[in-house]
Amino acid sequence: MELNRYIDHTVLKAVTTPDDIKKLCKEATQYKFYSVCVNGCYVELAKKELEGSDVKVAAVVGFPLGAMDSSSKINEAKNCINNGANEIDMVLNVGFMKSGMYKEVEQEIRDIKKSIGTNVLKVILETCYLTKDEIREACRLSVSAGADFVKTSTGFGTNGATFEDVEIMKSIVEGKAQIKASGGVRDLETATKYIDMGVTRLGTSSGVSLMTTGKAVEGQY
Repeated sequence: MELNRYIDHTVLKAVTTPDDIKKLCKEATQYKFYSVCVNGCYVELAKKELEGSDVKVAAVVGFPLGAMDSSSKINEAKNCINNGANEIDMVLNVGFMKSGMYKEVEQEIRDIKKSIGTNVLKVILETCYLTKDEIREACRLSVSAGADFVKTSTGFGTNGATFEDVEIMKSIVEGKAQIKASGGVRDLETATKYIDMGVTRLGTSSGVSLMTTGKAVEGQY
């Protein structure tokens, strides 16, 4: 198992600076992580810093609440792709999901996927706010709308990924979409278990620590 190739090396904090992005990209290149995951304002910088490497750029959209109107999310996604992102991690509209507005949720995912063409779309469910049945339905909607991945969490909610939720997601997508576990992946044992469960991507700010010591240092998520 090449753990590094599962990792989306992530920094999304409000206090993130350009120097933080440069450090992130340097680490991602050094450890050959699959991608870096950044806020939209840093896509161009990340792309520049990763020039000549195989590391991809993922950008978050509608982050972290998912409550922006669809047109804003679509434009944000397009802008990120135009600035060099290869992948989009979008937050679905959690309030709509919980209100049973499934048609609107699915249409938004479909429209964003259409707007980014062949680039990868990951749908962040923010599982900590959803019931088990809502997680199942969100996975069905994501697959129906053409998403490439379903993803557990932003890392900014009340909880991150759990083994139980990933098992539920896996049972619904049935290989029609990949799964990304994000939030709380802070030690090698946890990361390995997710991979053994079939997760193909891990979102974590602890990538370097996982590669070097097998666990996150204090303050990393």
